[in-house]
Amino acid sequence: MSGHSKWATIKHKKGIADAKRGQKFTKLIKEITVAAKNGADPDSNARLRTAILKAKAENMPKDNIDRAIKKGSGELGQATFYELTYEGYAPGGVAIIVDTLTDNKNRTAADVRSTLTKLGGSLGATGCVSYMFQTKGVITYDASKYTEDQIFEAALENGAEDVSTDDGVIEVTTSAADFPKVLEAMQAAGFEQDSADVSRIADQTVTLDNEKANKVLKIVDRLEELDDVQQVSTNLELPDDFQEEE
Repeated sequence: MSGHSKWATIKHKKGIADAKRGQKFTKLIKEITVAAKNGADPDSNARLRTAILKAKAENMPKDNIDRAIKKGSGELGQATFYELTYEGYAPGGVAIIVDTLTDNKNRTAADVRSTLTKLGGSLGATGCVSYMFQTKGVITYDASKYTEDQIFEAALENGAEDVSTDDGVIEVTTSAADFPKVLEAMQAAGFEQDSADVSRIADQTVTLDNEKANKVLKIVDRLEELDDVQQVSTNLELPDDFQEEE
């Protein structure tokens, strides 16, 4: 899991501005809508259950969640989204994967390509970097609220794979399949998470100097700002003395 905690820490420190939270809600609504096409009951639709848990972790109102489920299941008309994944490279040879949900394939492809190339990256062929990643559930907690021992004991007891702490953030890693079960068990045990998501985690990471690392983070930020982009993953490991540029 090396490298992931530090990045999670940076995002945790930044917090989520209102505009970012609104954008996050939009992306989560899309995810719920697409998941609900395979059934509106989260008990029998694991993907929908995961999407709802992620939305609740971001404090999305229940009305928004219910509306997205109805839209996806056809109760409120049909919504058509395509799931597209783009793979390529950021500066310094860092692998990058961009997962999207879109109603316009051409627009999304053009936006992702131009964002990457303008900032020194490049698109690659399908499969060029995805083999380097595993899909994992990642749940984070504030280390000023809980000790690592508290989280460790509860998380492993409920099926988590790993627990680590970095700079004030305790990170619990699960298999993608066990993510809903572990998150719900942790919530039932009284642990309030800071974030909860299913992410692509690199098997091996690349460490860059401060300047190049900031270039990669800039690409990630710009890609995440695109409406059609759901998630951006890289195998970047930030150096110990990393300083984020404002």
